[in-house]
Amino acid sequence: MPIKQIRNTQPLVHCMTNYVVANFTANGLLAIGASPVMADEIAEVEEMVTISNALLINIGTINTRTKEAMLVAGKKANELGTPVVLDPVGVGATTFRQQVVKELLENVRFDLLRCNTGELATIAGVSWKAKGVDSGEGDMDIAVVAKHVAKKWSCIVLVTGASDYVTDGEDEFWVAGGHVRMTEVTGTGCLLSAICAAVLTIKGEALLNLRDVLQVYKKVSEQAAQSPSLGSFQIEVLNSLHQLSRGEDI
Repeated sequence: MPIKQIRNTQPLVHCMTNYVVANFTANGLLAIGASPVMADEIAEVEEMVTISNALLINIGTINTRTKEAMLVAGKKANELGTPVVLDPVGVGATTFRQQVVKELLENVRFDLLRCNTGELATIAGVSWKAKGVDSGEGDMDIAVVAKHVAKKWSCIVLVTGASDYVTDGEDEFWVAGGHVRMTEVTGTGCLLSAICAAVLTIKGEALLNLRDVLQVYKKVSEQAAQSPSLGSFQIEVLNSLHQLSRGEDI
């Protein structure tokens, strides 16, 4: 199980993420035995990438300063062969976000694009009604579009939703399950992106490892949803991740 391998290898994951989810993301990585570091100062990101095992770029609270830092960090990661994950949070919400993601994709080679359906649609140029950073509404064949994007940008594309989908442009997997409560608290998707970054550091075929971690994350959400209150849901997500990474049943 990839999540157990992460605990064994303890990768350092450099998270250039948004301030809404930084704490939850850090605790989630710690729960599975990874080491998180949050750094977005342009003067240090190259040095931080150099000592990291994976890089996550999450545009949730993007601004001009952090965009430049992300470009510098991404290019350095490419130079070193360090896995890079892009989480294009709310890319369809504004022109600025669309321009940022376009610039990132054109200048950084990403190993994985982790997005929701609406974000995928925007990146692919498919008509979609965005709703802030949420998925929004529209109609498209997720598999066809995701494969197209995967081939265009030479990366794995992972689309989360009621059923998750992951493809490298050729092979594909659907992963069912989970619980709607994952959409009722902030940070669960962003944490998944960080966990996927950690997954890319371990041995084995990346596509299969990502499929397996999606299955684990669905199980985590189902277990956490047994909590009677929404406020304790995030805590139970961390508890379940911690237990599974240690080989314990939930």
